[in-house]
Amino acid sequence: MAVLAAIISLACVVAAARRLWFAVAPWGLDADLLTRALVDAAALKRLHEKLEARPDASLERDAVAAACAADGSSRGAQLDEQVIEADWAMQRWAPVPRVCASIATSAGLLCGCVSVIGTLTADAGDAATGASLASALASVALGIAGASFCIAVHLRVRPLVRARRAAMDRLVDRLRNLAGPPPEQLNS
Repeated sequence: MAVLAAIISLACVVAAARRLWFAVAPWGLDADLLTRALVDAAALKRLHEKLEARPDASLERDAVAAACAADGSSRGAQLDEQVIEADWAMQRWAPVPRVCASIATSAGLLCGCVSVIGTLTADAGDAATGASLASALASVALGIAGASFCIAVHLRVRPLVRARRAAMDRLVDRLRNLAGPPPEQLNS
């Protein structure tokens, strides 16, 4: 039973770690670094050319391409779409650590209970009694360990996502400023 509890806890830890990865690196490049690099329209143009030369698709490339769009009237909408995409990337698997904490704890307790029930059905002088109790304690401990990791991920991810969202907002604001106002604002 302890092995089963270990496998379930490990699966929960891996899923929570995946959520942590989505929060740490929702896109390829650091948004604050890009914001600092974009000092003027020429830097925006150079960045656009460099990102377009990359073979992989990325959120940054799409955001810079939206800011450099030839159709100025849709530029704001394209940038807003990139903000929505960035938010979605940061929120992927958001409930997973909480759910995995619950699963790991429940599985550890269930496996521990099954081990205890096995102890109750064994003879009082049987050597398997001690092993069943050790298995029960190990199962509960492994479930709690898996749940602890998942809870730690959940608590760490919340401020991290807020910081990443603020960085993306700063990048989009800089892109809007460098791209210039839409054509309808220039004519009025």
